[in-house]
Amino acid sequence: MMFSIKKFQAVSIIGAVLIVILAAFYIGTQVNRGMTLAGGSVHEKAIYSCPMHPSILSHEPGECPICHMNLQEVENHAASKTKKSQKGRLLFYRHPMRSDITSETPQKDEMGMDFIPVYENDSEQDEASEIGGNVEGRAGFSLSAERQQMIGITTARAERKSLQLEIRASGKVAFDPELFTVIEEYRQALLSREEMKESPYPSLRQQSDDLAKSARTKLKLMGLVDAQINKLAARESSAMDLLLPKGKVWIYAEVYEFEMAGVKVNQRIEVSTPSLPGKTFLGDITSISPILNDQSRTLRILAQVPNPDGELKPDAFVNVKIINDLGKRLVVPTDSVLHSGNEDFLFVVKSEGQFEPRSVTVGFKTPREIEILSGVKEGDFVVTAANFLLDSEARLRSVVDEMKRGQAPGNEKK
Repeated sequence: MMFSIKKFQAVSIIGAVLIVILAAFYIGTQVNRGMTLAGGSVHEKAIYSCPMHPSILSHEPGECPICHMNLQEVENHAASKTKKSQKGRLLFYRHPMRSDITSETPQKDEMGMDFIPVYENDSEQDEASEIGGNVEGRAGFSLSAERQQMIGITTARAERKSLQLEIRASGKVAFDPELFTVIEEYRQALLSREEMKESPYPSLRQQSDDLAKSARTKLKLMGLVDAQINKLAARESSAMDLLLPKGKVWIYAEVYEFEMAGVKVNQRIEVSTPSLPGKTFLGDITSISPILNDQSRTLRILAQVPNPDGELKPDAFVNVKIINDLGKRLVVPTDSVLHSGNEDFLFVVKSEGQFEPRSVTVGFKTPREIEILSGVKEGDFVVTAANFLLDSEARLRSVVDEMKRGQAPGNEKK
């Protein structure tokens, strides 16, 4: 009886083992059915990970629960190995967020992310060569949508629109005793010349004429125009009327040399003073000095402003704003233009994910917009944010292209 029980137990154990073996075989068969053979290699189920938080893994596309970035597919080892062989020799490794930081050996960045390997036949490098660009030391390139989102790229359209140039200058209400003296000198020279017309001595006539011309030149250097100087020749005119006209004041303002391209006679100005907060006086530029102040690098403008209530006092300091309407101009946001040596350039979006460095000639500039004279056409999209990161990428692509051509960076073939 005992022998039969033991025999029964042994048979039961053997049966259980066989059931486990059959179950394992069945599960393995079902797993293999869930895989597809492509070119003799097994294609495993995709795994997705966050580029900023590698610990976040998923078998389905979606968003990272931490930073809400799109999850990216992680290549399996077999596919990665095949892809690596197709990319050619390894050139170097680069920082995942800053393309200007590279390494000859694998390493991690300050956030623990792996440096990205750069291969000789990398697809992005090939696309970059086709995109081109005309900025020395920089090449076009492609960026995935995820990388664009990661570094914060934004774009804007180059468009033709009205452009206003606003020039601000310091000034004062004119009361110039020296000008009064020169005006009187000119008036006396005119009287003397008139009296010497009948003189029998040619030298005296010439001397009086030279004095009148000299005084007239001084007035021009002090900012008076021909019409104002001619008015002084009338006997009934008064120098005081010119210095302190009734119901009006003269405004002197100093405009920097580099801003003078937008300043013209008869242009409208706005005048304000700290002593009269919230109040603005409008006037017009009557003359511009032909002489540049070599110390301050400014030109003096003279403008006349209505002052019916006498609120603007002689010698009072004022703030002057000159508005120059330049009409329709092709403009882009000011932040889109970068500078490299003697060259201005920006990045044009050629198509989805493709960026081209483009040399441009710039014109007038405001705090928000800058005029483009050449290099970009109306309707082009330009990059307005993350330009310095793109510049690093463009320089890196240029170096890679040189390495692929067998040239050392900075030693281009002549």
